[in-house]
Amino acid sequence: MFAYIARRVLYMILALIVVSFVTFLLMRAAPGSFLQMGSSGLNGVNLGLGSLGVNNPQAVQEFIHTFHLDKPWYVQYWGYIWGFVTLHMGASFEYETTPTTRLIAQTFPLTLMIAILAIVIAVLLSVVLGTVSAIKANSWVDRSTVLVATMAASIPHYVVAVLLMLVFGVWVHLLPVVGQAGPKYFVLPVLAMALPMCGSMSRYMRNSLVETLNSEYMVTVFAKGGGLRAVLFGHGLRNSLLPFITVVGPQLAALMMGTVYIEQMFGILGLGKIFTDASSTRDYPLIMDSTMMYAVFIMVMNLLVDICYSLLDPRIRKAHQTRR
Repeated sequence: MFAYIARRVLYMILALIVVSFVTFLLMRAAPGSFLQMGSSGLNGVNLGLGSLGVNNPQAVQEFIHTFHLDKPWYVQYWGYIWGFVTLHMGASFEYETTPTTRLIAQTFPLTLMIAILAIVIAVLLSVVLGTVSAIKANSWVDRSTVLVATMAASIPHYVVAVLLMLVFGVWVHLLPVVGQAGPKYFVLPVLAMALPMCGSMSRYMRNSLVETLNSEYMVTVFAKGGGLRAVLFGHGLRNSLLPFITVVGPQLAALMMGTVYIEQMFGILGLGKIFTDASSTRDYPLIMDSTMMYAVFIMVMNLLVDICYSLLDPRIRKAHQTRR
């Protein structure tokens, strides 16, 4: 197990290097710059640059020198990487007096909370709906559940968000649609993230459980007089959850990317909104650091899912021991 984790960590480091380099190239290849697109008044920051930086050439030169934009590209790239590794990432272009580490520390917990709540709700609903659909396979309950799940999985997060805002915020006036002043402000964002994911995961759970219930050893358990409840909770769910767990990792990655849209739509000041604003203004330090933070989190979550899978399935542990 230790050798397996060590290999995965090595792969993660190599993947992070590739992600950082591709992000740096795309960031620099994008048209425009912060001098042209960045605001000059947020949070008391005023560079005096004007729309094209022609109003104060001295301020422009000081800005370029301060953020090492006059250095070769490989020097700038190494500066970003070394700053991320040592957690001395420097300041953002937009928020000049605030280090990017502080911005990420202030906004990432909110994004993480939304993602965790969404995936917990999606997993619970998926297991319940998938189990009911599998038990009632080929009935009207099964067909109705599969139809609703397919529709939910086919609708993007932001479309679900608009529908929820329209129904519960505009028509019913039950929940707020913009802000983060209390727990009720996060109900719609979490549901907008969870429902599409629940649609795809419930179908996967249903198919996995149907296959398990129709397997030979399950037929043998039924033939020996085992009841549905004992068979389901004693054997069926446990074996069906093993392949189901493998879906959680990729879904979590898609969920984290979905927060970029959801936070922007609901006016939540999380890491997704900060990343969107940084991309719009070409805030290079904040783009690099937030992208790397997303990448590290997704890779760590995928590693934890793989470890959980190997711990739950003795065959995986035995395969790792055989390789050694």
